[in-house]
Order: sequence, then C-alpha cells, then structure tokens
Amino acid sequence: MVLVFFAYFALVSIAAGVLTVSLRHPVHCAIALLALLLHVSGLFILLNAEFLWAVQVIVYVGAILVLYLFVLMLMNLKTDERYFHTSALYFVGPAVLGAFYVIFLLMQSPFEGTKGTTPASVVLQDGDTYAVGIKMFSDHILQFEIVGIFLLGAIIGAIVLAKTPKALDSEKERS
Repeated sequence: MVLVFFAYFALVSIAAGVLTVSLRHPVHCAIALLALLLHVSGLFILLNAEFLWAVQVIVYVGAILVLYLFVLMLMNLKTDERYFHTSALYFVGPAVLGAFYVIFLLMQSPFEGTKGTTPASVVLQDGDTYAVGIKMFSDHILQFEIVGIFLLGAIIGAIVLAKTPKALDSEKERS
C-alpha cells in the first residue's frame, strides 16, 4: 500500500513540477507549484517525518507560496505571450533522455544515504522534533541565520519592486 501512495505522490509531483515551469499564466504556475509542494509533503508523511511535513506545509505552502502570489499580483505582469514557450517542443527529447540518465545513475549509485549521529533511543524518548531542533540550533545555527538574512533581503527586494516610482517631471515643473 505504501508503494501505491509513493507512486501517486511521485508521479503527481513530477507532473506538477513540469506544469510549474511550462504553464503560461503565472497564477496557474503558482497553483501547479501548490500541488507540487503538497505532494512532496505527502512523501514526507510516507517517510514518517511528520516534522518535515509540517514545515513543508506551513513554511512553503503557507508562507513562500503566498509571498510568491503577492509579488505576482504587485508586479502587474502584462507581457506579449508570443515570445514565451515557442520552442518548448525542442526540449522534450533532451528532457526525457536526461530523466532516463538520472534514473540510471540513481540505480547505479553505491550510496544509500548518511546515517544520523543521534541514537534511536534519544529520538524515540524525546521525539524527532526535539532532535531536529537541538541539531539545528547547535551545530547549524550559522546556516539558519544566513537563511534568515536571505529571506530579509527577499522581503526588502519585494517592497522595492512593489513601490511605485514617483514622476520626476511634475517636480521639475514646480521648480
């Protein structure tokens, strides 16, 4: 049964990812991105990683996607669509070949993944959320702070892009 759910989440995630980058309308791309993020969170549930599921839903689906839609609405995108997506068919063949090559490489990989240093008894006693929090705020605090600075820069950039420019001609006429 887990294999059926994995196949469903994986196939829908791949389809939603392709739709995210191939749809023409930005809001439709955002809806496809929403489907992608929700199905990736379903994969986290299958891995018994409830904390990562919650982070995926709250942070990415709840915050990042809303910020993305907010910026899309503020930018007022009115472009000529004839310049976009005219040569999409030229990329289908290389994309399929590349996908098969990646699958081949993954099947030949000798690596199974890295094991954590925390004993299973500690994780079972305190919970996986506690173990992730201790690891993140002790060993990886610098990376956590750098991500916070990047997000602050993105918010400032969105505010600058959303700000309407003032007309300089009307100020020169008053002088």
